[in-house]
Amino acid sequence: MTALQHVKLGAYYVAHLPEPDDFDFWRERARALVQCEVPPDRVAWVEPGGSGDLFAHGERRMPVPPADARPVRANWRFVSLAKNAILHSDSERFALLYRLLWRLQANPRMMEDKADPDVRRVEELARNVRRDSHKMHAFVRFRLVESEDEEVGDHYVAWFEPEHHILRANAGFFMRRFANMRWSILTPGGCLHWDGETMSEGPPAQVSDAPHGDPMEDLWRTYYASIFNPARLKVGAMLKEMPRKYWKNMPEAALIPGLIAGAQGREATMVEEGSLEFEDRPDTLDGIDRAIHACRKCPIGALDNHAVMGEGPQDAALMIVGEQPGDQEDLAGRPFVGPAGQLLDVHLENAGIERRRAYVTNTVKHFKYVQRGKRRLHQNPQAREIDTCRWWIEAERAIVKPKLVLAMGASAARGILGRTVSISKVRGSPIPLDDGSELWVTAHPSYLLRLDGAAREQQARLFDADLAVVRERLRELAA
Repeated sequence: MTALQHVKLGAYYVAHLPEPDDFDFWRERARALVQCEVPPDRVAWVEPGGSGDLFAHGERRMPVPPADARPVRANWRFVSLAKNAILHSDSERFALLYRLLWRLQANPRMMEDKADPDVRRVEELARNVRRDSHKMHAFVRFRLVESEDEEVGDHYVAWFEPEHHILRANAGFFMRRFANMRWSILTPGGCLHWDGETMSEGPPAQVSDAPHGDPMEDLWRTYYASIFNPARLKVGAMLKEMPRKYWKNMPEAALIPGLIAGAQGREATMVEEGSLEFEDRPDTLDGIDRAIHACRKCPIGALDNHAVMGEGPQDAALMIVGEQPGDQEDLAGRPFVGPAGQLLDVHLENAGIERRRAYVTNTVKHFKYVQRGKRRLHQNPQAREIDTCRWWIEAERAIVKPKLVLAMGASAARGILGRTVSISKVRGSPIPLDDGSELWVTAHPSYLLRLDGAAREQQARLFDADLAVVRERLRELAA
């Protein structure tokens, strides 16, 4: 490891760092440069492997700060972010940090400015490093390498490919968690080795240096399959937290596609079996109205509320389905008469859709709420509650026979399909239903009410676009 070298070429200094993740080394040199009043645009930072040969002639020692140099200002927030950001793989991180440190001397409160591009960038770098460390903690999988030497004992080896320079920073986590094991973590940037007492480093490795399985993996796969919970499965969220690029190092990854398919099949079976608890469906809308007022199949129906039946022509070509009645709908006994319903009326009118010609209803028939003093606060229905009420929305569809169903919100879509979908992925395209009708999915008007400013304007445009497509499709089906 060589000392940091500062080469003065005209008015420039080139700083060669010995290690890409050595914050203390960088801080010591950066502090000295600030005290010597060397501005950021006069310093080039070069990490190991970088090229500084163009500045190699005329080498001089690093300037020594004068005795009366003022102390360097660096608040806790800067230091905290810098310790993480310096582990990032962005080659500009050293220059960014020095520029921030330089600016802090004139503006000590600069780190509080969330709009400052330098502050936002260093926050982004630190956030990416923390995320990479989290992935390392979660997805390192050790494999057993058996030893014939009983005194030495077995050795566990893992392969991981971090995006940033996080290996050393996370050594302590694995040392504490696997203190009684002999293990190695191999990465393309270097290796860590723990013998139970001493941590050491090694040169970069290749994936072929790591073992590709051990006898314990079959047991682990069996355990993983047994704890896989289909009721809590959200594929999009799972892939966000466990990206596919890590799967090749995880023995349980081979099971995941089959477990997902099985979970979705089991979910559909549970929904179908749940419907068998009811009597025969009523064959009139009045019959459904009477039945839902007597329904106590889920906890929502046991609350102090009233069932709210759908309304509209029995032969409507369009069925509009929301999530559940709200407080005002419960009191009035009619769907979509509260703030969300009033907003819906405005957007329907703008889209050229006559509400009076549509059949408007909700997938859940009772208002779910929690009492807070005199107020009843809306609560989202659970999947099982939606699936239970699906019996009634299917009965309404069987009688009305709409050509097109507009589901507003994920709960409404689940009430029609029997499974959860992502609105952002399915909106704008028809989903064919078993009875020959089409399902179109959009956001719920109450979602727009929770937004403001540019976000609300953007979502309102998307909502209007969805309604415009529905209007045109209705005209095509009527032709």
